[in-house]
Amino acid sequence: MRARLPLLLLSAGTAVLYLWRLGDSGWANAYYSAAAQAGAESWHAWFFGATDPAGAITVDKAPAATWVMGLSARLFGVNAWSVLVPQALMGVASVWLLHAAVRRTAGEAAGLIAGAVLALTPVAVLMFRFNNPDALMVLLLVAGAYGTVRATEEASARWLALAGAAVGFAFLAKMLQAFLVLPAFGSVYLAFAPATWWRKVRHLAAALGAVVVAGGWWVLAVELTPAGSRPYVGGSQGDSVLELALGYNGLGRLTGEEVGSVGGGGRGSSGWARLLGAEMGGQIAWLLPTSLVLLAAGWWAGRATERIGLALWGGWLAVTAAVFSFMNGIIHAYYTVALAPAIGAVTGIGAVALWRRRREPVAAAALSGALAVTALQCCLLLLDWSAPLAAVVLVLGLVGAVGLFLAAAAPAAAVVPVAVVAALLGPGAYSVATAATPHSGAIPSAGPALANRPGGPVLVGPGGATGNVRGGGGGMGGLLSAPTPGDELVALLRDSEGRTWAAAAVGSNNAAGYQLGSGAPVMAVGGFNGTDPAPTLEEFQELVRSGRIHYFLGGAMMPAETGSDAAERIADWVAETFTATTVDGVDVHDLTAGAQR
Repeated sequence: MRARLPLLLLSAGTAVLYLWRLGDSGWANAYYSAAAQAGAESWHAWFFGATDPAGAITVDKAPAATWVMGLSARLFGVNAWSVLVPQALMGVASVWLLHAAVRRTAGEAAGLIAGAVLALTPVAVLMFRFNNPDALMVLLLVAGAYGTVRATEEASARWLALAGAAVGFAFLAKMLQAFLVLPAFGSVYLAFAPATWWRKVRHLAAALGAVVVAGGWWVLAVELTPAGSRPYVGGSQGDSVLELALGYNGLGRLTGEEVGSVGGGGRGSSGWARLLGAEMGGQIAWLLPTSLVLLAAGWWAGRATERIGLALWGGWLAVTAAVFSFMNGIIHAYYTVALAPAIGAVTGIGAVALWRRRREPVAAAALSGALAVTALQCCLLLLDWSAPLAAVVLVLGLVGAVGLFLAAAAPAAAVVPVAVVAALLGPGAYSVATAATPHSGAIPSAGPALANRPGGPVLVGPGGATGNVRGGGGGMGGLLSAPTPGDELVALLRDSEGRTWAAAAVGSNNAAGYQLGSGAPVMAVGGFNGTDPAPTLEEFQELVRSGRIHYFLGGAMMPAETGSDAAERIADWVAETFTATTVDGVDVHDLTAGAQR
């Protein structure tokens, strides 16, 4: 029991950090919360990942994450806690599983360091307290890494197939991003598994089959279901999951040619400096430079099993960081949560390998340099938020670096605590500030809130980077935030029994806000961006003629250079055909009214 106490404390501390005041974020990302609400009411909507119970259109990802949230909402009711707690528990499970994977190659201390680094990475705190699909993807990828470690130990086809299945199911959370770890997993098995090359190739082929089956069965089910018997596939222009996976959520993110995109996503300048810049630095870069130092030095100092771990996690880190750095399409800072497990693992393995050889000058210098780099990086990231804390971290780091350089003579009981505090105080404080700040909208960002900024609370990040804390408090929402309907509008929507949809609105976030606020189904015309051809003008007119939609709320959104203009045409037709009244600041068109323009 005493041997397991540190892990229990780490897990308990992670749970407290990830669950503390979790409900303050409300619906968080209303887009996915609406899909969870729909899934709680309709198994049909749940299976396909529709954003409303009637099943007009799906979210623009595969629905694995909304499956979990939908089941939770069915069991515990539709509320903020039932939607957000699953992700928090995924975070605790990810920390525990990362510890287990690293422990098998580098020992208990390395596993604890890896878990602590993951738990205290600000973007991990953000995303494990949020309801985007990233939380489930990270958990499944860490599970895949654990399976790869087990498979490599004994050339086990079964463990490798389980690893493949985990990655395949991660595809159903975040699509092609999940496959960025496959080069590292496959290369490590080929290089280190104790078996003949031909046997390892056969095992890898079987594991690839597991990836295809675990990720492809739902894709096949959707493609084989007639279009009229399922929701439209959101994010696609041709009602196809394959198009969504390979285009908008696949190669389009690399090339920048995401058909139907209307902005709202970060692109910025590509290059290695992207991950260290103002937008992403405070999310993930606290120990990123340190992990690179420890990757190289740990490989020199490490044992055979530690090198297996460094190859696995270092490969994960290198491929994912390279893609994030150089992709030309939409990328948000919170995507970097996928780097957190690899950074934690490399840091833990490299630090323990060097500490074991601390009496050698080269190892001592590498440890000392790694901590000095950590202190400087954290100091730079903290300056825009708390200069005093930045100074404390820098001083502690330099003192610890000196102690590590003299590790052969300095007492470990004094050096190790200083080094650990210096490395984790900065990201830990930033993570606590992140947990204390409510987050909502489509593009959350880790960090504290400053309430005295013009226009309401904003997030402040390193270099002055900012992002929204909460969405608007009434009226229309927009592309990236959901509206909060007033009481009169809620009553209006609830008084629509007998209609398939109480209302329709352009854009999924607009529809989600009205649906969550009223509990009535609201059609998201045009999907997330309002640029999907679902429904077409002719299809919408037929739905209106048959009395299946009661109200149309608001108007069109910003026009897009690519994608369909069906939503814009629908909004124009409604405005020209039906008289609008203003209810709680929202233009409401009664599509069943006899009096028309």
